[in-house]
Amino acid sequence: MLTKKDQRVRRAQQTRKRIAIQRTPRLTVHRTNLHIYANLISDDGTRVLASASTLEPDLRKELAGESKVAGKGANVAAAAAVGKRIAEKAKAAGVERVAFDRAGFAYHGRVRALAEAAREAGLQF
Repeated sequence: MLTKKDQRVRRAQQTRKRIAIQRTPRLTVHRTNLHIYANLISDDGTRVLASASTLEPDLRKELAGESKVAGKGANVAAAAAVGKRIAEKAKAAGVERVAFDRAGFAYHGRVRALAEAAREAGLQF
């Protein structure tokens, strides 16, 4: 029997196989109970072109007044801020089009907020 994590990893592998065919940079998301991370990975999968997370000092300062949650990175507002930040960094790196890799996480809540904020900031996927 597969654990919850094994099921998520299995879904992620299936998605990455489909994304590899597209030959476009991949915007991958990782979510934990306290933080959310976004990485822009090159189309060959060898390097990280840009990254953003709720652990960045300037983003932590921005989120400090918004929530009383211990991590302050575990809410939809924080995910939206990370989405906006990763889109800005992607444009600075010369990337306009990406494939969205949700890493097996459901497209709901924080993952969805990150994706929609990145779209609004100009990324196409």
